Amino acid sequence: MLKKSILPALLTIIFIFQGCSNDNNEEANSMISANENVLTSLKNTQYIVTQEADGFKLENAEGKVVIYDIFATWCPPCRKAATHLSSLQKKYKDDLIVIGITIEDNAPNAKLEEFRKSYNANYVLVNSDQNRPLADKIVDSLGLGDRYPIPIMALYKDGKYITHYIGAIEEEFIESDIKRALGK
Repeated sequence: MLKKSILPALLTIIFIFQGCSNDNNEEANSMISANENVLTSLKNTQYIVTQEADGFKLENAEGKVVIYDIFATWCPPCRKAATHLSSLQKKYKDDLIVIGITIEDNAPNAKLEEFRKSYNANYVLVNSDQNRPLADKIVDSLGLGDRYPIPIMALYKDGKYITHYIGAIEEEFIESDIKRALGK
């Protein structure tokens, strides 16, 4: 009699714990999220960036050159770069996506909007808790170490690394690499 009542109880316990366990799902989700970063723009648009073997791929950007601009609002060379990047974004609007990734933790969106207005940064600016981790991954993939200068602009096409720049760089150099990546 005791055996008959223990068996159903044990099976019930096993099913309860098995059904509630997220171990496999959490592990699968952590594997996915380890390679993905979800960035949120000032307009609340989300951009998903996936780290791949040879670079960083922006979701829904097939055939386009993507520039990840790692910057801070207080940085004079970053301010200068914003004008160049805005000009290139306007010129190559259908073939280029510029994403400005601030490395300032907890920067209010109003501060980034002020940066946009003051330095003509008319491209996507993102501000989320994923900014610093993605910036660190990009910089690490470039072999620049833990403490790195800014701005850093990294160019990719279809997730494949093209080139990168450190510091203020003339617009013509960036444009030359954009044209080369686009086959123009």
